Amino acid sequence: MSSSSTAPSEKPPMRDALVAAAFQLFLERGYEQTTVDDIVALAGVGRRSFFRYFPSKEDVVFPDHEGCLADMTAFLAASEPGAEPVRRVCDAARLVLRMYAENPTFSVQRYRLTKKVPGLRAYELSVVWRYERALAEYLRGRYAGRPDGTLRADVVAAAVVAAHNNALRSWLRSDGQGDAGATVDHALGYVQSAFGTDPGAPASAPAPSPAPAVLFGGGPAEHPDDVVVLVSRRDAPLWRVVQEVETAFGRA
Repeated sequence: MSSSSTAPSEKPPMRDALVAAAFQLFLERGYEQTTVDDIVALAGVGRRSFFRYFPSKEDVVFPDHEGCLADMTAFLAASEPGAEPVRRVCDAARLVLRMYAENPTFSVQRYRLTKKVPGLRAYELSVVWRYERALAEYLRGRYAGRPDGTLRADVVAAAVVAAHNNALRSWLRSDGQGDAGATVDHALGYVQSAFGTDPGAPASAPAPSPAPAVLFGGGPAEHPDDVVVLVSRRDAPLWRVVQEVETAFGRA
């Protein structure tokens, strides 16, 4: 994926004019039926001006992602050594949400357009992959030296992106109504509860194992007098505990 690296606040008027002209034509004629020549004609500029800002027609659909990716990379690079890594990547993902929420009308239009054009969906996946890679690279550095540090970094990065995008799409499907921030916070909360660690634990060593929690439960309906004892880590996420309980009952 390649697009202009100019930050959103520094976008020149000509770049804005090209984006506006492109989306006007996409909505009126359709994406496939609109050419670069059509866009520059409506914007009143030449082809060279278009390609100075956008290497392809696909790039004009995603004009702000390059700047957002640069902001995310800088945000992660400026992290304090003691910052809790999962919380930090969740905060980095919120930068993407902020970009979408700054212009809900444009974001909804792009979402609808992308759903209709297979080529744009594929392009969007490449954009998402670059965000995920930036998160994973930061986490790999924080988890260096830990058992399965690379695996954990990649899994957490994928979970952050999946949670963020699930909430973002929900907001876009509602035509940008409601509190997008609250929706994304709720989704990212699942990631933090599942993978978050003690912010004081050193990045080079595994966090100490807490005392286990012991749960007791009655047996399944066909054996009501049975007792099931489950031993689990006290800091285990709720979804893991529920999974273990269901497994225990299934074997009782």
